[in-house]
Amino acid sequence: MGTVHARSLDPLPMQGPELGVQPDDIEAPGIEQEPKQEVLENRNVVVQQVHIDGLGRTKEDLLTYEIADVFRAKSLIDVMKKSHEARQKLLRLGIFRKVEVLIDTSRGEGALPNGLDVTFEVTELRRLTGSYNTMVGNNEGSMVLGLKLPNALGRAEKLTFQFSYGTKETSYGLSFFKPQPGNFERNISLNLYKVMGQFPWSSLRETDRGVSAELTFPMWKTSQTLKWEGVWRELGCLARTPSFAIRKESGHTLKSSLSHAMVIDTRNSSILPRRGGLLRIHQELAGFTGGDVSFLKEDFEIQLNKSLFWDSVLSASLWSGLVLPIGDKPTSIADRFYLGGPTSIRGFSMYSVGPQSEGDYLGGEAYWAGGLHLYTPLPFRPAKGGFGDLFRTHFFLNAGNLCNLNYGEGPKAHLKKLAECVRWSYGLGVLLRLGNIARLELNYCIPMGVQSGDRICDGVQFGAGIRFL
Repeated sequence: MGTVHARSLDPLPMQGPELGVQPDDIEAPGIEQEPKQEVLENRNVVVQQVHIDGLGRTKEDLLTYEIADVFRAKSLIDVMKKSHEARQKLLRLGIFRKVEVLIDTSRGEGALPNGLDVTFEVTELRRLTGSYNTMVGNNEGSMVLGLKLPNALGRAEKLTFQFSYGTKETSYGLSFFKPQPGNFERNISLNLYKVMGQFPWSSLRETDRGVSAELTFPMWKTSQTLKWEGVWRELGCLARTPSFAIRKESGHTLKSSLSHAMVIDTRNSSILPRRGGLLRIHQELAGFTGGDVSFLKEDFEIQLNKSLFWDSVLSASLWSGLVLPIGDKPTSIADRFYLGGPTSIRGFSMYSVGPQSEGDYLGGEAYWAGGLHLYTPLPFRPAKGGFGDLFRTHFFLNAGNLCNLNYGEGPKAHLKKLAECVRWSYGLGVLLRLGNIARLELNYCIPMGVQSGDRICDGVQFGAGIRFL
């Protein structure tokens, strides 16, 4: 599952910067004696030349944008700082295994007394690289094998083939990624994929064969993504005796959709933030560019984090979404929202809240979910400053609702329906942060507001994922 609450399958993320290639978090070396530091800071220098040694298939014009700021440095300290920033930019391209910086006085004809030469010594990645790793999804693990052609055309393009085998999902994908020279955050990606998933809570299996094109770009303090996706979806029954509603949903559909996402993220960490906030807004329009599925889908997420006393953190989050069918045809089970489980409303079984038929959960066209957390260090702070800092205890309160709406009624009736039969839970637990990739939770949950047909997990519940309510 690509998200916590969405039913539809998403391909594995195969575009964007390579997570395994990151710059060191080193600082420019400081000067011990304060008088010398003052002299260095006040001395005017001129960067006369910048050399890049070790280039093979990389085009030099790509790197010109990344090192341009070095020429603007006016002092030695400034040269060191901007050279380090340029080194980080070069590593961020994902085409170099190693980048070293040498700063020396200028020599030869035309050398100024205060002139400096900066040399970047780079080691390119191989033309073809392979990878093997594991991926933690929302309460799902998978093995991922990949082949990658970094710097395929010499300007930080990346061609990737990826195979993933998981507990509920298997996928194949081919992706081409190209950034804009000088603006890595502005990039395009093309994806071709096949995803096969099993969803036991709905007695459903789904196979998606699709192609997509994405344009990502920054705007002010936001990250914007425009996407077109065409996908052929095949739905089938997973159980021998599925409900009539699931049999009715089985068959083939063709979805062609345009979507837009906006993200503002000021958190210091996406897995266990201590401060900052997140705003994510996503909208999707299907049917406008073809296909036999037509709907308008809106989805948003807000999260706020505040550091308190004794190294504790208060976190609040709110999710909400709505899908509106266009025309006379109802929405597909593959496009509705799902709620419940250790990554959303804890104390309920996976996606086991809301409309259901004979024990098969059908999802809903509208939902909301809110969470309030208090994160604290482990009692007595064992292994403080080391392994113990990866653990946190937390106290939580979750609430939410999922339902279908009668669109002949007004907004007030819709809000009233979403406010009825609210499911909620509270409890406490211990969580483990796995770097900045995922987190694990072991909680003791007390579900409340349980409605007829809901499946609960009263007591200990384990969760793993990258996005939690």
